[in-house]
Amino acid sequence: MGKKVKKEAEPPPKDVFDPLLIESKTPATVVLMLSSPENEVLAKACDALYKFASKGDENKVTLLGLGALEQLYKLLSHEDPLVRRNAVMVFGIMASNHDVKKLLRELDVTNSLISHLAPEEDVVIHEFATLCLAYMAVEYTTKVKIFEQGGLEPLIRLLGSLDPDVKKNSLECIYLLVQDFQNRAAVCELNIIPPLLGLLESEYPVIQLLALQTLEVISKERETRILLGENKGLDCLLKILENNELSDLHVETLAVLGNCLEDVHILQQIQLTGGLKKLLSFLEVSTVPDIQKNAAKAITKAAYHSEIRKILHWEEVEKFLLSLLDTNNDEVKVAASQAISAMCDNIDSKCVLGFQGIPQLVQLLSSDNEEVKEAAVTALTNLTTASPRNTRTWSHNHLFQHCLGAAPFSHGYNVICIVAEAEGIEPLMNTLNAQRDGAISNAIAVLTNLSLQEPSRVNIQSQGIMSALVGPLRSTNSQVQSRAAFAVAAFGCDADARTELRNAGGLGPLVELLHSKNEEVRRNACWAVMVCGSDELTAVELCRLGALDILEEINQSTKRKNKFSEAALEKLLDNNLSQKYSRMGYLSSSNIITNGFYDCGQIKHGEKFLSLEELSKQELTDRRAIIFINAKPQESVIVENVQDESSSASGASSKEKARKGKGKKEEEKPKEVTEVAVTHTVQEEINPENSHWLPPPDFILMDYINDASKTILPLTSTREQVVALAQFVADKMGGSVGREQLHNFFWELDLSKIEFELKSNVVPIGKIKRGTFYHRALLFKVIADRIGIGCSLVRGKYNRAWNEVKLVEHSPKGLLLPPQEYIVDLMFEPGSLLKQGSAKADQYKRI
Repeated sequence: MGKKVKKEAEPPPKDVFDPLLIESKTPATVVLMLSSPENEVLAKACDALYKFASKGDENKVTLLGLGALEQLYKLLSHEDPLVRRNAVMVFGIMASNHDVKKLLRELDVTNSLISHLAPEEDVVIHEFATLCLAYMAVEYTTKVKIFEQGGLEPLIRLLGSLDPDVKKNSLECIYLLVQDFQNRAAVCELNIIPPLLGLLESEYPVIQLLALQTLEVISKERETRILLGENKGLDCLLKILENNELSDLHVETLAVLGNCLEDVHILQQIQLTGGLKKLLSFLEVSTVPDIQKNAAKAITKAAYHSEIRKILHWEEVEKFLLSLLDTNNDEVKVAASQAISAMCDNIDSKCVLGFQGIPQLVQLLSSDNEEVKEAAVTALTNLTTASPRNTRTWSHNHLFQHCLGAAPFSHGYNVICIVAEAEGIEPLMNTLNAQRDGAISNAIAVLTNLSLQEPSRVNIQSQGIMSALVGPLRSTNSQVQSRAAFAVAAFGCDADARTELRNAGGLGPLVELLHSKNEEVRRNACWAVMVCGSDELTAVELCRLGALDILEEINQSTKRKNKFSEAALEKLLDNNLSQKYSRMGYLSSSNIITNGFYDCGQIKHGEKFLSLEELSKQELTDRRAIIFINAKPQESVIVENVQDESSSASGASSKEKARKGKGKKEEEKPKEVTEVAVTHTVQEEINPENSHWLPPPDFILMDYINDASKTILPLTSTREQVVALAQFVADKMGGSVGREQLHNFFWELDLSKIEFELKSNVVPIGKIKRGTFYHRALLFKVIADRIGIGCSLVRGKYNRAWNEVKLVEHSPKGLLLPPQEYIVDLMFEPGSLLKQGSAKADQYKRI
């Protein structure tokens, strides 16, 4: 029997590797496994990396450093579903890291991720692909890529997914994408409204919240608001407000409705269905600060449309806004005040808000919160401006009337009275020291509006408004500068106010505003200078600060000049006649020469204009003599120093001085007090620093004026007076001079002797016994102004000057003809009247 041979087992094929279980404890090893050709190894490696990355941000950074993302990116398009799913999961969990997102953008993974949103893909892939896109959509460049690569449509489709995480991630990604206006328009075209409204009924609050937040953003577009109305979205939103169990969604719901309020047609639709009344009723009982604040903000945005303001007024929205002013939340108070400002564009609303809300707003001016203070004073500005039934805004005509002393406007019981009765002036004055420029500028605006009524204006001035405006005039904010200058123009109509501003150092910063490049600031500064230049003392100080030079420069520019710059220049010169004659070479009949006037000749452009005191301190030179006028004895001037400064300022304007009536002697004229005030003003003009230097009195000139008053005033006609005065002046200045003897008159020699005798270039006009054209013309103008003869003084070339008078001729039939202009001959045939434009008149003007 043969031996049984044991059959040996066949060895495995040489190309088959026995299964090997590997346990790795380092992520680097797992990353290396991502290069394996085996699907099972790849799937397990991805799963291990997912778990590792889920443990913290540091692990994500570790994997980033090991180059895991580059390997995983290749697996996104792997043929095996499990490998592909696990790779997407790793991307989704790692994309929360900033550095990871940066590399993902460089790898341009968005296109691959969007392709994984297809319906046939696994729901887990949908979840983590949308999660990754949501993390990346924070960056603007990624938003653009998602839009360009068609990512919006699959994301909107996934809002209908059965998986809540897919819904949440897709919705969050869409919310981030619609922050860009291009995407907002695109989602509307893709009919996003129905799925969003459906998500409002989700059982997950986070999804409801994201849906509302997305609706809030996209409802900023009118097309979206229309779609909301067509899809009954407004009803859905109102139902949320009516459901107290959804109170955590009320704030966002109101935000969406607030956007809808900006559309007239949507608002009308809500009103017709009773939804607006429901909305306001809900708001009135709500005590949630965020709801109150957002509601007020929504009203503010909506109220910029006139039709919407009407609808809101019909629904008595003012009652709700006023109730918000009594809350304890500062943010709510700010929002309510801003809404009140917006509603003021409706006249009826303004009346309601003005009469009922001003006391509350005045109280808010004392708040420690600067933002509350600014919002409240802004509301007061809107309530007191441009309302026929409340007050009148400062128009150019109103201010001119106010400055001219016109009667105050009669408005009955209006908001100005309410502000005053609510004791609002003091807190408004305090607000001028606020930290916010908006609060300061609006406080100035309210005070300016209040100044329209005399009692309020007096009250404001008594609290030192001009001193308080000095700070705002120095502000760097153009609106504050503009309104401060405007307020100076409004309050500067009062002489005491001008004095206060001058003493407080406010003229300097006011003059600096003339340099402003802002047109409104420059215009209002010119306006203020024009008003402040109404008295000689202030006009001289403004000139000293360089206002004249700046105004001349402005008026030379066709772009920068305005009617106020021209009027300001004229006003300053009219109240500083010495400088006007020196610059312009002309004084009109309304420019009354007073004591302290001096003629220093034509000043060159850019040359400094010196005061009479400064000129008197110069040593004797061979330059042209300065002729000055002072027909007051020293004792009278000393008495004048005790006169009230405001009287001197108010009486100093040459245009406001009443002409003396014919037949009255100078000492009997009713304007004697004005004359005293003028002299006091001139004293100040001569020395703005209020020293006691005074020019010596000219007793000879006093005698001239007295003699002329006695001999010329009694004459019955103006023509006779002009002729007599011309002969009188010529007689005092050396008599008539023949044309051929003019070169032998030698007036220069006599004047040099007087200068040498006085040891000064400053000469009183009465000292001159041999005067030429410009001496005689000046003396004629001085005496004519004192006795009430209207005449102008014109400087010519080569020591020529002449006077122009207007006389009315009577025709034989007794008809009154228009006045004719004549030049008065004071030199060749004293008393001759040369008709303006005639050959003789032209010859008199030139050598």
